[in-house]
Amino acid sequence: MKKTNEKKNITPKWTINNLLNKYPETADILIKYGFHCIGCALADMETIEQGGKVHGLTKKEIEKLVEELNKNVS
Repeated sequence: MKKTNEKKNITPKWTINNLLNKYPETADILIKYGFHCIGCALADMETIEQGGKVHGLTKKEIEKLVEELNKNVS
């Protein structure tokens, strides 16, 4: 599938499960950023931002993660 330059709408406020349900291909990116428990029960309620903080990411790293997610979804 061809990637477009169109900006996606993933934000730090998306829940992890919402992200994975809509864009399953993002699992590898989350794992790269330390989200090794993407299948845990909290993924239903926890946002990307909350998960990033729990896994020790800074605000800047969370912003970079979201930017990478948006660039790599089809």
